[in-house]
Amino acid sequence: MKLHDLVPNPGSKKNKKRVGRGISAGQGKTAGRGTKGQGSRSGEGGKIYRQGGNLPFYRRLPFMRGQGFTPLNRIEYNEINLDQLTESFETDAEVNPETLESARLLRDPRKPVVILGRGEINVALKVRAHRVTAGAKAKIEKAGGSVELLG
Repeated sequence: MKLHDLVPNPGSKKNKKRVGRGISAGQGKTAGRGTKGQGSRSGEGGKIYRQGGNLPFYRRLPFMRGQGFTPLNRIEYNEINLDQLTESFETDAEVNPETLESARLLRDPRKPVVILGRGEINVALKVRAHRVTAGAKAKIEKAGGSVELLG
């Protein structure tokens, strides 16, 4: 087989219809658009909003129901996990919002701090935070540390 022997499969290539090129071409005069009306004009279609009296497309779509709402008075916390504390603090260190900020573990120092229980802790720490999960508290106390909640 040579390069000049390569041809596409029969029927896979079709010439484009050249509309509006005379009656002998089969697509002359109105060029397959019918007579008169919006579809026969150039730039037919228009906006999605306008549908000639039908309910507009965007109003036919369903609402997002059951998603609830975001409470205005929600409390967003700085979330700190136990494995982060193990990496950043020595034994008997005090962990509070100020030391966490100096260790660059807080995203936003103005928000309260919650200690979460991911990972293991093997150093005794004195933890002072606004909230501590039950699992995190159990792991900290098991390692010999203490937990104090801030107001």
